[in-house]
Amino acid sequence: MSDDIGDFNMSMRKFLKQVGVTSQQAIEDGLREAGDLEGKEFKARVVLTVEGLDIEHEVTGIIKGQG
Repeated sequence: MSDDIGDFNMSMRKFLKQVGVTSQQAIEDGLREAGDLEGKEFKARVVLTVEGLDIEHEVTGIIKGQG
């Protein structure tokens, strides 16, 4: 049973790390392409769904641009 929990935790951490790293890269690329963003703010939204589970989780926030 503890191996199952360890595998679960490892797969969860791996997935969340991938989400965080790739999301940050995509946002940074978008901001870089947009040019001068000093003083601007952007609404961000992420929707997480998990196939096979009745989960839809939404996270919203503000990303501040810089010059």
